[in-house]
Amino acid sequence: MGRLAWADAAKGACIVLVVLWHVIMKHYLQIDWRSAWVLPGAWGTVCEQLLPLRMPLFFTISGFFAVRAVDRPWRVLGRSKVAKFCYLYALWLIVHTALLSFVPSFDTARADGPLELLEQLTITPSNLWYLYALALYFVVAKLVRRVPPLVVLVAAFALSAIASASLVTTPGDRGGVYQNLVFFLAGLYGKTLVERIVAAASWPRFVALAVPYLGILALIHQFGAKSWFGVWPVTCFVAVYLGTTLAGLATRSGTLTRALTSIGRRTLPIYVMHMPLLALLHVALVSPLSDAGVGVQLTAAAVEPVLMTGVLVAICLGLHRILPSRGLFELPWPHARATPRRADDGVRA
Repeated sequence: MGRLAWADAAKGACIVLVVLWHVIMKHYLQIDWRSAWVLPGAWGTVCEQLLPLRMPLFFTISGFFAVRAVDRPWRVLGRSKVAKFCYLYALWLIVHTALLSFVPSFDTARADGPLELLEQLTITPSNLWYLYALALYFVVAKLVRRVPPLVVLVAAFALSAIASASLVTTPGDRGGVYQNLVFFLAGLYGKTLVERIVAAASWPRFVALAVPYLGILALIHQFGAKSWFGVWPVTCFVAVYLGTTLAGLATRSGTLTRALTSIGRRTLPIYVMHMPLLALLHVALVSPLSDAGVGVQLTAAAVEPVLMTGVLVAICLGLHRILPSRGLFELPWPHARATPRRADDGVRA
């Protein structure tokens, strides 16, 4: 299957938003903004409102490209998808654990011993949970391939609603795994529907849904409705529709499309490398920014999240150009491939 500009653009936007989220929550809001007025609170609020979009859209696109892979024999699926994502998750979890041990002041989940590392490898995934989830989702999709799609989607939606309503224990990032299976399966079963949404994308359609969607977000924030059963996954589905529509519209702008698709084709190196780099930059910048004067703090509080996100994405892509792909972003042993090597999320069949 050839590359689709809208999908790469959407993936590019999603990975940038993932990095921005980590920049704001793990770095920006940890700075002592004594003279930043309301800017830190505004950044935090904006970033929280993007939560229904980032990972649900990412997983929907992953499912969209998983159709052919799930139809392949177990030995092929296991080697090309399940083994790959399990390997990458384990490898980069060890890398993160080692590197983050040198920056203990950086506020993020990490394994402090062999037992915690084993737990993160098996039942409670770390910040790298997207890779863990993909390996699991491919197995689930293959196991239920003969079950009616509606039954599978209803069950997955129920799991998402239960997890988002905190009716089950979700330590670490286990909640994300529970909540996003339904979006992977929606992309898998709804491939034709997604294509129709992209083809019919228009600004009137986008605005007609975006305005009430913003009202829904305001109500969720006002009444704490995120934990109401079913509210969060429904909200995420609306966000996915909006994100898919916007991705379709973005492809009509040459400059914007080129920028986002370039990033969207290399999401994996950004995803696995940005957190340790953020930790190092945080340690270097937190004290100077906290002690800066009024003018510097006001300026930094307004633009630092965007600048930091851009710097991290650029460094990750620069490192990807010089690091070997096999062993770091692919399985270290050769295996049959249906398509040329790509350093993306590996979900294209």
